[in-house]
Amino acid sequence: MTLPPIPVRPALPRVLTVAGSDSGGGAGIQADLKTMLALGTHGMSVLTAVTAQNSLGVQGAWELPVAAVRAQYRSVVDDIGVQAVKTGMLATAELVETVAGLLAATDAPVVVDPVGVSKHGDPLLASSALDAVRLELLPTAVVATPNLDEVAQLTGIEVRSEDGMRRAAEAILRFGPRWALVKGGHLAGDAVDLLTDGAAEHWFRAPRLDNRHTHGTGCTLASAIAARLAHGDRVPQAVAAAKSYVTGAIGAGFALGGGIGPVDHGWQLRNA
Repeated sequence: MTLPPIPVRPALPRVLTVAGSDSGGGAGIQADLKTMLALGTHGMSVLTAVTAQNSLGVQGAWELPVAAVRAQYRSVVDDIGVQAVKTGMLATAELVETVAGLLAATDAPVVVDPVGVSKHGDPLLASSALDAVRLELLPTAVVATPNLDEVAQLTGIEVRSEDGMRRAAEAILRFGPRWALVKGGHLAGDAVDLLTDGAAEHWFRAPRLDNRHTHGTGCTLASAIAARLAHGDRVPQAVAAAKSYVTGAIGAGFALGGGIGPVDHGWQLRNA
């Protein structure tokens, strides 16, 4: 008996994350790939660093050699191709410069999450790398997604109000990204984010949820934006969809270990 041929499915949109590993699975490469799967894309990865990390913090971090990062990137992009790229932990100036050069030669939208510190306050970017982030990495971005700590690290602006978020976004845009998404999750009140390209403003608000298990929110949001861009969304629509996804993931965040647990990347699947 001859079986009918299995129809060939079209490829899913392809999204690449260039970031560090979180051994606890809540943030970093692991969060990125879970998000990309949940949002209907094929996730791929370039590992930049390995961390020993759990719900209590980061116990150690080791960056990969530049040659290994470049080889991973070329291996994926030259054969498989990408519809969007997201960056996370890049650790050192040399890695930032290398990744920025690779991104500048890639024809795909880039979402830059300028990771500086972990959820627990552990440093994930050398201070000597800040100029490379400002002058080389941020100009490659379609969207840059700093939180308020990262805004202060990059611009010196301490944001304490929504009006301060406007000034912060203007400062970030001066480094060259097409859009700045300043995340106001550390302010009191609703969780509010500001997206602007210097002309249009889009404010995204969600109620602040009473759940301490929020590990991985920044990685998850940036990856969700990249996934939606790979699907063909315009930037404001991609950010709106990503904000909705992350809000649900925070609401479903769960305890893991003895500290701060992760958001639930699969919450939509369990609620279907």
